[in-house]
Amino acid sequence: MSQTHEIKAQSRKDEGKGASRRLRHAGFVPAVVYGAEQAPQNIQIEHNTILLAAKHEWFFSSILDLNVDGKVQKVLVRDWQKHPFKQLMMHMDFLRINEKEALRVSVPLHFLNQEASAAGKTSGVVISHNLTELEISCLPKNLPEFIELDLADLKPGDIIHMSQIKLPAGVEIPALHLGASHDSAVVTANTVKAEVEEAPAADAAEGEAKPAAEEPKK
Repeated sequence: MSQTHEIKAQSRKDEGKGASRRLRHAGFVPAVVYGAEQAPQNIQIEHNTILLAAKHEWFFSSILDLNVDGKVQKVLVRDWQKHPFKQLMMHMDFLRINEKEALRVSVPLHFLNQEASAAGKTSGVVISHNLTELEISCLPKNLPEFIELDLADLKPGDIIHMSQIKLPAGVEIPALHLGASHDSAVVTANTVKAEVEEAPAADAAEGEAKPAAEEPKK
């Protein structure tokens, strides 16, 4: 199970684009909390708090303790808007968690022992991570911050599919219930052959004849 992390926030009453601009100028991020059959709640969070938390992958894939005016709610980050080129978070959406209902969340994949594998040690082998995160389904209590994939046994030519990933207890991959065609390749180890260009026989013959043609006449 993933650890929980507390994010402090304050409730707000002002709405609209003008109010959001004023909040951003004051160093806050406008946000909303919804779900769990409760009314949506408008909140504001100090921008530095969000900026620091967003540097960690757990912020986007873990259950958070959102402390709004002293009252803690279990939430997940569901959506966010960033400035096109500045390090600014413009808006955030948080989803309240029902402890008895399964979640569908994308969590990061951590690849282990790639360099120590036979594929990693073989020259000319390109190891591709086709997926860097995985959508899973589980109860909140079983939600992992990430899923590890051990590549120690990876050999040249191998393909690892989603169905081969060892999942924590209580965790499923929804896509696998849709049939074999949805069992995507997660890692591939392809051998790249170097191409050697051979000069045509005609070019070779021409090269041999050229010196003779250039000899001065006596």
